[in-house]
Amino acid sequence: MKKILLPLSLSFGIIALSSAFYNKPSIDAPKADNITPDADNGGIQLAKGFGAVVVAEETGKARHIKVLPNGTIYIKNSNAKNDKGITVLKDTNGDGKADVVEAFGAYGGTGIDIHNGYLYASSNSEVFRYKLDANGDVIDKTKPETVITGLPDLRQHEAKPFTFDESGHIYVTIGAPSNVCQEKDRQKGSPGMTPCPLLEKNGGIWQFNADKLNQKQEDGVRFATGIRNAVALDYDPASKNLYALQHGRDMLYQHYPEIYSAEKGAELPAEEFFQIKKNDDFGWPYSYYDPEKKQKLLCPEYGGDGKKLYTKAKKPIMAFPGHWAPNDLLFYHGNQFPAKYKNGAFICFHGSWNRAPLNQAGYFVAFVPFKNGLPSGPYEVFAEGFAGGPEIKSPGDAKARPMGLAEGPDGSLYITDSVKGKVWRVIYNK
Repeated sequence: MKKILLPLSLSFGIIALSSAFYNKPSIDAPKADNITPDADNGGIQLAKGFGAVVVAEETGKARHIKVLPNGTIYIKNSNAKNDKGITVLKDTNGDGKADVVEAFGAYGGTGIDIHNGYLYASSNSEVFRYKLDANGDVIDKTKPETVITGLPDLRQHEAKPFTFDESGHIYVTIGAPSNVCQEKDRQKGSPGMTPCPLLEKNGGIWQFNADKLNQKQEDGVRFATGIRNAVALDYDPASKNLYALQHGRDMLYQHYPEIYSAEKGAELPAEEFFQIKKNDDFGWPYSYYDPEKKQKLLCPEYGGDGKKLYTKAKKPIMAFPGHWAPNDLLFYHGNQFPAKYKNGAFICFHGSWNRAPLNQAGYFVAFVPFKNGLPSGPYEVFAEGFAGGPEIKSPGDAKARPMGLAEGPDGSLYITDSVKGKVWRVIYNK
């Protein structure tokens, strides 16, 4: 099988730098047809017809990922030790594996993306950007421009993932530093605060100008509220909607065993999939979603009894079992995969830590088909086996935890791991 080289210029400046959205095939990148999957798919199991090649084995504690039209990969790492907050991978011989690995950035964080010729990356309190040259390389790695600064970093749900729309906006998650806005966080018997003061600056999605420098939180707009923490966040240019998945609250059984069994506490509340419009309120901390009842229920800290409805919040478009930890969301617009995947959503479930007495769960990538901006069928398990075993007692037992998703220029799907930073490239075996 003939391999093609990976030039680092040509049409990148024309195609990639003009827009935040350029998930189109590019003649510059190595095509899946020229890549042979690893014999064991890098240790994971995939949907029928797919294979995977390991692009890199260890890139640090990888979070979100972006792939440029020329194939260059940028990964945000949560651990910035030795100026390795951002990892750059290049495949210069077209075999699908990175043979050039570079790193820069003296800050940890989660978010990374490209917009109007800049690489954007977030710490837990700021969003920075770096000017790119025509080859997609950062011009000055030591002096990023500050786009947003001073965001709350309160050591609980502190990650600042972000996404762009096509109208010049950047949307940033500001998670709530709390389980359910109690007077004493996570303390049994402590009542919930009404109104919850955290919602003024936390617990929602904020909208900013994507191209303006040195913005503070007050320069942005609280686009949506009542979202405890949404690490999985994506704008879909096909339907022109913003979407996110929430990490649901904890401790229903531990604090209210008279209402919830241990098994119910493991499954509740649902991890909610939101379609987000301006000024939406999704009900945290006052409510949670029960997938069996298909209703928002009042949290017991606010007088709920497992039956009382909460009608002031917008419902999710889909719900998943509790504590799976959705950590990235990607709407697929490529042409490599079969037609059923077009415009559908891939979701990385990072894996649970608190589903006892049930086994821990999650640790896989799901696919949800979409039509007209809404799910058109049940979710499917697309990629699994990351953790390395069928039963995980704790997150520390997992060999890998799926974290970030990106679409390559040829329609390949890239997946990162947060344990050691393994990176998979999933291709369709036609």
